[in-house]
Amino acid sequence: MSRDAKVVSRSRAEQGNAELDEATQQNVVDRRVVRSRYLQMRNLINDKKDDIARFDSEEFGSIISEVEDLYQKVRKPREQVADAEALLDLANTLVTSVKSHASEGLTPSDFISCLLGNFGQQDGRRGTAENSIRWKDIGFAVSPIFRNGRGCCTMLGPMNNEFKRRKLAVYKKRVKPTQSAPKELHDSGAIQNADTDKNMLTMFNILKKKKFVRLESLILNRKSFAQTVENLFALSFLVRDGRVEILVDEKGSHLVSPRNAPAANLAVSGEVIYNHFVFRFDFKDWKLMKDILGVGEEVMPHRDGLNMSCGSEFTQIRKVSRNRALVSALQFQ
Repeated sequence: MSRDAKVVSRSRAEQGNAELDEATQQNVVDRRVVRSRYLQMRNLINDKKDDIARFDSEEFGSIISEVEDLYQKVRKPREQVADAEALLDLANTLVTSVKSHASEGLTPSDFISCLLGNFGQQDGRRGTAENSIRWKDIGFAVSPIFRNGRGCCTMLGPMNNEFKRRKLAVYKKRVKPTQSAPKELHDSGAIQNADTDKNMLTMFNILKKKKFVRLESLILNRKSFAQTVENLFALSFLVRDGRVEILVDEKGSHLVSPRNAPAANLAVSGEVIYNHFVFRFDFKDWKLMKDILGVGEEVMPHRDGLNMSCGSEFTQIRKVSRNRALVSALQFQ
């Protein structure tokens, strides 16, 4: 009984998969037909661009209606791109037509001819130029533009307004405080500099023992993103002082090794060249580095909050930035 049930369920599953494959194949065929129709519409727009630009032509209406009908069948990005390309071709055709008609603009002769054709009067009598045009009709035609009534304009109302004098500003007298002194805060900058110097010393001692350390193993702190950034700062200061150099091996890995800092006169003479590069590091990079680097390969110790050289209470301000770029190294050659 169980074997027959398995056979029936397997046959139903195969039948369902066959129906799904058939529906998917039919969907692909329909999408291909829609794209081919859009291609035909683009060719039609290119062939009949002169007829589309004529004001008495119905080609534009028929083409835009067919494009709207095709858009009802659009479901995927490729068909959306084909629809956008067809509309772009249609818009470019209209813009080109408008530019070709309005390249020279309206000339004075065209204006006079249009004026005589619409408002000229020819009654066979010889008269002056003032009687050859119906000026009254022209005035009625342009009066909505100026939005003035066809009656007598009076000056009643606005002439009765009186000039308003500006009020003089009255400033309040400020009383000086008797005794006020801001509370002196502890120098948090010196505390942070002391912590940075300790991190630099710890990192340099580790490099002297191990000689060559991978960059990821040196700066990564698996427990704290903030301490990883602090390690990166300490490394950048060491490289800036010339006490550490960063090399790239044959596999493309960055290796950090200690070195003796060059003398100041070598940098002035040009024998030592400073090379700058930007090291971008954010929270996503920290997560990726944790996944790539094995557990226990990091060499910098984790620093607890109790061991920090902070004798007084202060509030830490956490700066969150998604795109954080840190100048990490100045390499000496």
